[in-house]
Amino acid sequence: MKKRTYDKEFKLNAVSLYHGDSKTISEISEELGIPEATLNGWVKQYNMEKEKSFLGSGKFRASEKEFQELRKRATDAELERDILKKALAIFSRQK
Repeated sequence: MKKRTYDKEFKLNAVSLYHGDSKTISEISEELGIPEATLNGWVKQYNMEKEKSFLGSGKFRASEKEFQELRKRATDAELERDILKKALAIFSRQK
């Protein structure tokens, strides 16, 4: 079974139907022909991120990109620290 993909506009329209109408997620998902779990996930994502949600595949949110950069910097700093500790131990023994 092929995985269906939906564009940002479709997702935003589906979420706005949920927020605007007095219909349940199951009613809206049936009308649109999408699984309830999918629509429920979109609603949760939109409630957390508002207009920043649904960026698409391969694109990171700003917070995720910043987190990855910070993780890399921390890893580099730990590596430098370990090298300096080893160098200190070597130079301390030579006396």
